Amino acid sequence: MDKNFVLDTNVLLHDPQAINAFDEHTVNIPITVIEEIDRFKKGLDETGRNARQISRFLDSLRESGDLKEGIPIGEKGGKIRVVFGSEFVDLLPKELVGEKADNRILAVCLGLQEKEKPPVIFVTKDTNLRIKANVLGITAEDYERGHVVSIDELYSGNTKRFVSAESIESFFKVGAAHVEEVVDRVVEEGEEPSVQDELKPNEYVHLVSEVDPQQNALGRHTKDGEVVALQIPKDIWGIHPRNREQRFAMDALLNPEISLVTLVGQAGTGKTLLAIAAGLQMSVEEQVYKRLLVSRPIFPMGRDIGFLPGDVQEKLRPWMQPVFDNVEFLFSGVEGRDGKKHRGYEELIEMDMLALEPLTYIRGRSIPYQYIIVDEAQNLTPHEVKTIITRAGEGAKIVITGDPYQIDNPYIDST
Repeated sequence: MDKNFVLDTNVLLHDPQAINAFDEHTVNIPITVIEEIDRFKKGLDETGRNARQISRFLDSLRESGDLKEGIPIGEKGGKIRVVFGSEFVDLLPKELVGEKADNRILAVCLGLQEKEKPPVIFVTKDTNLRIKANVLGITAEDYERGHVVSIDELYSGNTKRFVSAESIESFFKVGAAHVEEVVDRVVEEGEEPSVQDELKPNEYVHLVSEVDPQQNALGRHTKDGEVVALQIPKDIWGIHPRNREQRFAMDALLNPEISLVTLVGQAGTGKTLLAIAAGLQMSVEEQVYKRLLVSRPIFPMGRDIGFLPGDVQEKLRPWMQPVFDNVEFLFSGVEGRDGKKHRGYEELIEMDMLALEPLTYIRGRSIPYQYIIVDEAQNLTPHEVKTIITRAGEGAKIVITGDPYQIDNPYIDST
């Protein structure tokens, strides 16, 4: 059944492609929304970019017809139109009458509800506006295209599979197993059979014998369809993985063929320490990469103390101190290639093997043959993450670490 969707300004500023998300239905954009978008288009942030993008898109549609009457969009018979709402203001209760933009948008919803047959659904990310719409008898929904409902539903990067005892023995002898051998556990009487998802490239697998659960192995699924044994040394810069997930992470961090790694975990799980240790191993010891580049977003936890004195490096020092702490910990008791004790991170910086960069100035750069770590990435917007990833040049590797439960950015949430 056809529906009339009315989009709020914040939906288009959140996702300029939202217009294309409603298939065969009619998308109504109140003229008030166009006026609000015009106020944002000069901004230099992501909101300003989205405002300019939606303005250009709507302007391109004018060549296909009249926006007031409606212009077909998409392949499923959808339509988009711009709606005036001044004639519907009288439908609002006296408490909401006025020049407030939100109320004029609600008036459009009421008018379309009274004037047209298809049901009207108001789409907005404003919680209070959804409450006001409900009181007025308007169906209101949040915009959730591409929305992650729960952090628990994120792709974990690893899975457990039950296999035959023979497959486990073969895996230890050969160091690999074909994906066909990774089968479901034997279904016991009265138990519902489970459906195994197809293994993804570079997904880590915990192989468990269906006969003896104590007999198990860890491997990585390759793009060739094999599960291969993990390739990690016993320790790196004096540290070693302490559990299954850290072993999976270390294998991914030390594999040059995996050019993008994301590590998600709570505080104290070793995300930053493992990443820096692997980066030092691959750049300083094995010299697979020219240098280790570490960057963090600059967001204070709680109330800020104001401007910091000094040049860029001096201003960065408090923000980069967690990185320095981890490097100093790794350096303790480790000898360099010349047999002498390292002085610390200053030595690596002087040798140009370690660089600390603020994300503020990373746009426009191309960074080839470097091991790049972006720490505390939970404070970045999707657009900023995309900008960082596209900075990687040929032969570079990017490691993004973060914890969605530790967000300090007041303008984003865990989803």
